[in-house]
Amino acid sequence: MNNCTIEFVDKVSEDVEEKMRKDLEKFESSHGIAINYKEFALVLKDEKGSVIGVLQAFTAFAEIYVNDIWVDGSCRGQGYGRKMMQALEDHFKGNGYNNINLVTSAFQAPEFYSKCGYTIEFVRKNRKNPKLTKTFFIKYFDDEEQTQGVLKK
Repeated sequence: MNNCTIEFVDKVSEDVEEKMRKDLEKFESSHGIAINYKEFALVLKDEKGSVIGVLQAFTAFAEIYVNDIWVDGSCRGQGYGRKMMQALEDHFKGNGYNNINLVTSAFQAPEFYSKCGYTIEFVRKNRKNPKLTKTFFIKYFDDEEQTQGVLKK
């Protein structure tokens, strides 16, 4: 153990990624859990086909995680962000997921997510720069059964 080294890299190699993924899948499945990891994006286009918004997210276990949401500066405040959030919910509702969650900084859009029906789980204050205080939001699905994140028997 004393001969180990730690290296910071921008991205792990494909073979290391594969080794890690396989071992994590083995570990998760030994607990009856399905990783269910998949990255995806919603792309919003105007009538001319120009991209005016993107929502990037991923699924893992029984949850959907929003990484980023962007609406072109010239189109903000017109309901496009809410439209993408609703499309995300509509797509996954009734498909056995537990919730959607996300994190936003104080300078970004915490009020927006509250208006979209998301509940604050907790706030992590940044004592040195309050604009970087993080608010963690969640919105639960009302699905009767959670089928995602568990291995099928």
